[in-house]
Amino acid sequence: MKFFLILLAIVSGAALPIQAALNAKMGKVIEDPVYAALISFVVGSLGLMAYVIAVKTDLTAISRTLDAHWSVWTAGILGAFYVTCVIILAPKLGVALTFGLVVTGQLGISLIIDHYGFLGIPAHAINWPRIAGISLIIAGVTLIRKF
Repeated sequence: MKFFLILLAIVSGAALPIQAALNAKMGKVIEDPVYAALISFVVGSLGLMAYVIAVKTDLTAISRTLDAHWSVWTAGILGAFYVTCVIILAPKLGVALTFGLVVTGQLGISLIIDHYGFLGIPAHAINWPRIAGISLIIAGVTLIRKF
């Protein structure tokens, strides 16, 4: 089971640069990265709706969203911010550098979230091997940028 989850994480990560390139292409076609992000979210929402209609029969869980703290709703705004930024950055920086920087930002904040157990995540202390790992990522991004 853990192998499947690791494989799923790798495949979902591999989908992001493809999504970025396609979204950037849409941004060029319509000459607006914000509208391209909107289109991406509309198409994604339609895909999720089709999945829910086809696979999920119990829709009562949706009603529990009203119990969620207001801050949980900001995840959608963060997603829109991320997708819009990638649409803007990928054509200017290249997909490799954009995602190298994205991963650096993701790992940096992930270490902080893990260390302090923010947002209900179980705490995992920052240690030297984790710092070394992010340092290697930063070194990799530096090489990608330089060459």
